[in-house]
Formats: sequence, structure tokens, C-alpha cells
Amino acid sequence: MNTPQKLPLGVQSFKVLRNDRYLYVDKTAYLAQLVTSSRVYFLSRPRRFGKSLFLSTLAAYFRGQKE
Repeated sequence: MNTPQKLPLGVQSFKVLRNDRYLYVDKTAYLAQLVTSSRVYFLSRPRRFGKSLFLSTLAAYFRGQKE
């Protein structure tokens, strides 16, 4: 029997999200596009909508942490 993956409710760290095997939708293609477009972006999202997790993902991207 397959057990469903854990949902990352309240997880704000990309490292914790990946190490603890939470469900994650990989959007790194969009991340690379965002970084290479040479524009300034204002990240406007509602409360509890993944802003901290996104910034943590950006930090891991720039540090080269591909695991």
C-alpha cells in the first residue's frame, strides 16, 4: 500500500522540505527564467502563500544546492 506524501503545511525552508520528503512541485524552470530575465519583481502574495519558502528556494538555487 502506498502512503501519501506529507503536505508541507507550515514548512518555510526549502532544505527541510526536500530532506523530510514533503510533497513538492518543482518549479525551478520558472525560477531560472525569473533570474535570467533581468527585471525587478515585486512578490505580492496573500498570507501563508509560500513567500518565505520561495525565498528559501532562491537562496538554495544561488548557493548551488541541487540536492
